[in-house]
Amino acid sequence: MKKPDPERYRLAADNRKARFNYEIKETVEAGIALQGTEIKSLRGGKATIGESYAGPMGTELFLFNAHIPEYLEANRFNHEVRRPRKLLLHRREINKLMGAVQREGMALIPLKVYFNDKGRAKVELGLGKGKKLHDKRETEKERDWNRDKQRLLKSGG
Repeated sequence: MKKPDPERYRLAADNRKARFNYEIKETVEAGIALQGTEIKSLRGGKATIGESYAGPMGTELFLFNAHIPEYLEANRFNHEVRRPRKLLLHRREINKLMGAVQREGMALIPLKVYFNDKGRAKVELGLGKGKKLHDKRETEKERDWNRDKQRLLKSGG
């Protein structure tokens, strides 16, 4: 799957702990079916996808537990804040992802919600396995070492 170019999209929500908690094997870009007030609220940039996950409901994939706050100017025509939102993928992609989740015990984690160059809301999904505690410690050690290495190189040390 193609990776989105960072200069061509605007980030609406980011799941920063996902790569720390999960070992991401593959990423997939999916469209998301939103109501009018949800898209306006997303453009405000206050959405959170930290506790959200993607999973099957019938024969389709949905994004569960994503928090898109109410659009304040919409008064009574507002949306439900944590409703399941349909993910727009081709049937072959849905079957492939659902097979990996059911057979191999993997998880579908939303990594980021962004607007592409056409202004459409997209979700970048990561297909991965949960990390064990020792793997998380190893990731943290590696990150600290890289930070220290940069500091030493910068100071000429």
